[in-house]
Amino acid sequence: MNIDFSNIQTASAIPGAAAMIETFRAIGYSLETAVADIIDNSISAGARNIYIDRIWKGGESMIIIKDDGHGMSDEEIIQAMRPGAQNPLEERSLTDLGRFGLGLKTASFSQCRNLTVISKRKGENVSFWTWNLDYVALTNRWNLIRWLPDGYENLLDDIESGTAVIWSNLDRVVSPLTKKDDENAKRKFSEAFDRVKRHLAMTYHRFLEDKSFKLYWCGHEIKPWNPFCLNEKKLQIMPTDYIGNDIAIKGYILPHKNNFSSESAYKNAEGIYGFSAHQGFYVYRGNRLLLAGDWLGLMRKEESYKLVRIQVDLQNTVDSAWQIDIKKSKAYPPMGCRLQLESYAKKACALGMEVYKHRGRILKRRAGTDFQSLWSEKKKDDKWYFVVNREHSMIKNLKLMAREDPDGAIEMLLKFIEESIPTKTIYVKEAQDESAQKQPYSDIDISIIKSMMEQIYHNQISEGLSSEQARLSLKYMEPFNEYEDLIDELV
Repeated sequence: MNIDFSNIQTASAIPGAAAMIETFRAIGYSLETAVADIIDNSISAGARNIYIDRIWKGGESMIIIKDDGHGMSDEEIIQAMRPGAQNPLEERSLTDLGRFGLGLKTASFSQCRNLTVISKRKGENVSFWTWNLDYVALTNRWNLIRWLPDGYENLLDDIESGTAVIWSNLDRVVSPLTKKDDENAKRKFSEAFDRVKRHLAMTYHRFLEDKSFKLYWCGHEIKPWNPFCLNEKKLQIMPTDYIGNDIAIKGYILPHKNNFSSESAYKNAEGIYGFSAHQGFYVYRGNRLLLAGDWLGLMRKEESYKLVRIQVDLQNTVDSAWQIDIKKSKAYPPMGCRLQLESYAKKACALGMEVYKHRGRILKRRAGTDFQSLWSEKKKDDKWYFVVNREHSMIKNLKLMAREDPDGAIEMLLKFIEESIPTKTIYVKEAQDESAQKQPYSDIDISIIKSMMEQIYHNQISEGLSSEQARLSLKYMEPFNEYEDLIDELV
C-alpha cells in the first residue's frame, strides 16, 4: 500500500535520551561479548594489533581497548558515537563485522557509565569525545562531552594512527564503592577477565592464526584456541556441504580421550565450558566466530555427541535471514536451511556416537573372522536389552574352569562382567529411545526366581534365622524385593 505523505500531519517523537540509554544497557551483553564487540570495530578499522588492558583501582577500575587501525577524525568519532550510525539493511563489505551501528554504544553502556573514544588519523591531531551517562541522566539530551580521564592524554603517542576505547565507572563489573584493597573483589575482577581472555582466543582464533594479526592481553599475546583440534591425527573430518552460495558446512569428530596426542592436548580441547557444552554448530561470519557449541534448536545436547563440532561459515549477506542479533552471539537459521543442517548434523552425530561408544577403538576385522563381544544387544517385542554372550570363548572356558575351581571361576566371571558393562552404549540407547528399553525381569521364567529364592530361604534357616527373619531378609534383597507375594508363600 502506497501512502502519500505530502499532506499528512506529523509530530516529533524523539526518544528520551536517559530512558533510551538505560534500555540499551539492558540488551544482555556479558563482559566477554561486550569486549568482543569493541574488537570487531578495531578489525573493521584495519587494525593489526589490538591491546586490551584492565586497570584495577577498586570502584575506579578501568578497561582500555586500543588498536593501530586507521583512526578517526573529530567528526568521525561523533558519527561513530551516534546510536544507529549504520543502517543494518545497507550493503557492506565482506570484511565488515558490524551490522546495526550500535555495537560500540550498547556493548560499552552494558558495562560502564563513561564511554570515552580517543582517536587519531596518520599525521593528524588526537581527538576524543565521551558519553557520560550521569550527564545524560541530568540533561536528558543526546549530548557527548569533550572529556578524557586524567592521565590518558598521551595514550596514542606510540602509534601513527589508531583508536582507544576507555571504559570507566564500571558499575556493571565492579561496585563503585569497592575499595582498592578489597582482595576478594580484585580476585573476582581478575577471574571475570580470565573468561574474557579465553573467549577472545576462541572467537578470533582464525584471525590469530593469521600471523599478521595479534591480540594482546595486559601486554601478553593471546594464543588462538581452535575448537576443531586440527593437529590431532585421529581427528575425523567430514566432507564440506554447501547451502546455496553463502553457507558452507564442515563437520569434525574429535578423537576419544584415549586417542588424543597428549593429556594436555585433551585438556586444551575441552575449552572454556567442557566437552559436552562445546558440542554442536560453530557459526562464523567473516572469520569471526558468532556462536560456539549450539545445536541451533535442531537437536538437543547429549553426552554421546560431545566430540561433534560442526563449522558453519556465513557471508554477511545472510545476516537478516539468520536473525543475527545486536550482540552477535545468537543466530537462528531460516527454514530453508534447517533440513540440510539437521541432516548433516545427524550424520556427524552418528560418527561421534561410534567414537564415544567404542572409546576410540577401531576394530580391524579380517576375512572369515567374527568379532566376539562379551555383551550382545537383543530385541524382543520392540524392546531392546543386553545379555552376556554365552557363546563367547571366555564364557566357555570359565565353564570348564568351574569344574575344578567353581569359586575362582565365578569370581573371574563377575570381574569381567563388571569391567565390560556397555554403559556408554546403554546411555546412547536410553537417550535415543528410553521407552523402548526392556524392563529388568519383565519376561524371565518365574520358576527361576522362585528356585533361587527357595534356596536362599532354606540356607538362611539352616544358618539359624527364623522363617520370619529369612523372609524379611529376602524382601530387602535385590531382585527379590520385587516379588513380595512369592516370598510370603515360602514355607
